[in-house]
Amino acid sequence: MGLFSKIFRLKQSTHPYCAALVPAAGTSSRMGGDDKLFACLNGVPVLALTLQALDYCELIDEIVIATRQESILKISDLCREYEIKKAVKIVEGGATRVESVLCAAMNANQNAKILAVHDGARPLVQQDLMRRVITKAYECAAAAPAIPVKDTIKIANDGIVDQTPDRSMLYAVQTPQVFDASLLKAALQSVVEQNAEITDDCSAVERLGKKVYLVDGSYENIKITTPIDYAIAEKILDLRDGAV
Repeated sequence: MGLFSKIFRLKQSTHPYCAALVPAAGTSSRMGGDDKLFACLNGVPVLALTLQALDYCELIDEIVIATRQESILKISDLCREYEIKKAVKIVEGGATRVESVLCAAMNANQNAKILAVHDGARPLVQQDLMRRVITKAYECAAAAPAIPVKDTIKIANDGIVDQTPDRSMLYAVQTPQVFDASLLKAALQSVVEQNAEITDDCSAVERLGKKVYLVDGSYENIKITTPIDYAIAEKILDLRDGAV
């Protein structure tokens, strides 16, 4: 059965309840302290674009946002202004990204079978990508979009190259990263309890010995991290001419 046949059947039936978890409690340190989530791309705040994309996805049933206490009211107003129609829950995040995602996971609907973690600062995610990764997670319990690395990567110590890994095996992983709900909660709780260092939610699941399956990501699905990313993102939006 092809992917679109699977999606059609999921849309026609009751698909597993999926909650999108949006960590949005960062300090935007690489942006000079300005909160990148409320900066605008073509007149629309970054976080609003992200929430609209999640809102449009028919395989997502609710959105849980973990943010700083002082941003809760502002995000609530944002959801109303940009007419987010899905159920939205806004909770106070933790001191780290892992703690924020875990907080969002624990506040998701108890009937949620699937949890999709998506960066608040990744506003250009498209519908086809979300459908594909969520559908893969239905099958495999853990899935994420990824793109092949285009540059040669060096591993270095004290500024001296130690080795050059095979580029054909290297991928840049994006979000949404989608998991069986029980698996993700257990993985994040283990990270917090053991004070482990991880770089993404897939890493938390990998620590438990679980396989994470990759689907094709998109070079357009960038994360707004530095000032130059705004210019790139606005150009992508201009090229799309309003398409989602």
